[in-house]
Amino acid sequence: MENDEKQSKWMCDQCTYLNYNKSIRCVMCSYPKSAVEIFSLSPTPQTAITPLVETISESPMNSDESQRKLCNSPRNNTKRDTITTASLVEEVKKLEIRTSDPDLSSKCKASSPLASSSNLTKDPEHNNRKSEVKWQCMACTYENYPRSIKCSMCATKRDTTNSQKIISNENEYIENLDDLISGASNFNMINSLTASEDSYTVKNNLKNLPNNYEIASSNNNNNNCGKYQLSSNELEAHQERRIRQLKRQADWSWLNACIGVVENNLGAVEHYLARGGNVARALTSNEVILLNRPSAFDIGHTLIHLAIRFHRDELLPRLLAQISSNGPSGIKCVPSHIAPDIATDIRRHFGQILRIRKAPFNCNYVNEHATFSLPADIEELPLTVQEQLYEELLDRDAQKQLENPPPALNWSLEITSRLGSRLMVLWNRSAGDCLLDSCMQSTWGVFDRDNILRRALSDSLHQCGNLFYPRWKEYEMIQAALLHFTLEETQWEEGWSTLLSLASQPGASLEQLHIFVLAHIFRRPIIVYGVKYVKSFRGEDIGYARFEGLYLPLLWEQSFCIRSPIALGYTRGHFSALVPSEPYQRLDSAREEEEDVTFLPLMDCENKLIPIHFLSQSEMGHEETIMKTWLDVCFTEGGLMVAQQKLHKRPLLVAQMLEEWLNHYRRIA
Repeated sequence: MENDEKQSKWMCDQCTYLNYNKSIRCVMCSYPKSAVEIFSLSPTPQTAITPLVETISESPMNSDESQRKLCNSPRNNTKRDTITTASLVEEVKKLEIRTSDPDLSSKCKASSPLASSSNLTKDPEHNNRKSEVKWQCMACTYENYPRSIKCSMCATKRDTTNSQKIISNENEYIENLDDLISGASNFNMINSLTASEDSYTVKNNLKNLPNNYEIASSNNNNNNCGKYQLSSNELEAHQERRIRQLKRQADWSWLNACIGVVENNLGAVEHYLARGGNVARALTSNEVILLNRPSAFDIGHTLIHLAIRFHRDELLPRLLAQISSNGPSGIKCVPSHIAPDIATDIRRHFGQILRIRKAPFNCNYVNEHATFSLPADIEELPLTVQEQLYEELLDRDAQKQLENPPPALNWSLEITSRLGSRLMVLWNRSAGDCLLDSCMQSTWGVFDRDNILRRALSDSLHQCGNLFYPRWKEYEMIQAALLHFTLEETQWEEGWSTLLSLASQPGASLEQLHIFVLAHIFRRPIIVYGVKYVKSFRGEDIGYARFEGLYLPLLWEQSFCIRSPIALGYTRGHFSALVPSEPYQRLDSAREEEEDVTFLPLMDCENKLIPIHFLSQSEMGHEETIMKTWLDVCFTEGGLMVAQQKLHKRPLLVAQMLEEWLNHYRRIA
């Protein structure tokens, strides 16, 4: 009785629960009943197909007798003249037969006419369930349910891009699987059906286990079937195909920047940042696979992580400045960032124009002069693009500090409005090289990334110490006398050694003497407009800033130098380049003038002459005369004493860099 009751029930393929025969779904897991068993319960004429299979399987070779039995069936009298063996096979093909039914599988395998239907399909709902495979977390390898968007163990977001690539590769592999199986051996018609079942099993296994490349037949006939296993070449080809797909969709500008940090290639990092790359971007698992250097790259690393890990002290301030910038996008975009290759050529050219004069004053100097200014083509851009350009180019905080009362910059409306000589504060790196960078920006529009100017500064101080030291000591003694204190000779020597050491250390902050030496290297005056007092973060005055003033190349012959100065700004321990804007009339090709003039005030907001640094005792009191000797001085209608800064035609490399920089914003417009 118990056996009869078990036979009247059907077993669920999902949970193996025994359900009553009338149930079309499992009571426990709602899994559907197998297709053949459902059809056997249907009152439609298709129910005749199941006994027909048994009839054919009993005598597979006697097809005529099978046709007669079929035609004499009381349920098929209407189709007595039309039903044939071929049509019966087609009807069986339309059925959704589950291979998990052992009785039906044995009947079909024993049936020779039906063996040709090796492509029998499975239950579509069953296929949908099987396709919803779990996804593996790339961080902790935990298998999560398909609907999970984050890993249940480590909360890592699901990498949908990678999963889609893997699925596409698997589907491409599965599409070629039938050809591989069909061409493996010449099976008879019975083994053909078995191979079909095996191919279905392999496909499901491949979808569930992406790395399972082993294909095995479940047929017990050792003579007709065997175990198929992909060769190492096919496996390597599959892996190479996946790598190629990842490479095609990778952001190589970002990956090259990561490699650049590791290999200390600043050009690749500059190129990525110039394109507006995000410094906070982190490496994904696919990108780590492409880079293929587990010892250097980890998932979640940013450029800042890599710079700290590999001790890139020169690059780290640049990356941190991108985050701490005050622009709307948090990214500064100066011309040298947009055109890093041209900027490298400019620095190389600057190194080539450095010369050393023979004794007695063998100081480094440049034999070619340039003065940087903002191009007039900026005015042709839309106002919104102009605003974005200035936000990404200028240092708004430094501009505000220099223009706040008491103003040190742009305080005269006569100079800024009437004479059109308003100075703009360029954004500069916040590292200790800001003085050298600002000098390079004011002249050639680039940073001193290769420390070319710093080496020239250090060499000049060491080689010409016998001339710079007496001038420096005399000037400092005069300043000390004003404060009523004196120093011993050992203290002077210690101070001089410190200045020499600072000049030779990249990233070290520099002092007044170094500006004085830079004036000799550039062979032109340097004017520093700066705050008078250094303030704390609360806005309180904590010290006197002594950088403001005029620095002249007093140790050169006056005829060996040019009279056009460069302007720098100083705010709370930081130097910035002060550059003018090229007049819009420059675009008029009918102009006869070959150069424009910017007027730089030689007086402060209280109409007092700015100090001249490193004058000797005999030169004190003749400041105005000395200014007229070394500068092209004139007076405005309001009586202000100003120096003329002449804007000559730009060098070719600088013009190319600015044109590429402008094209970047033209594309935005």
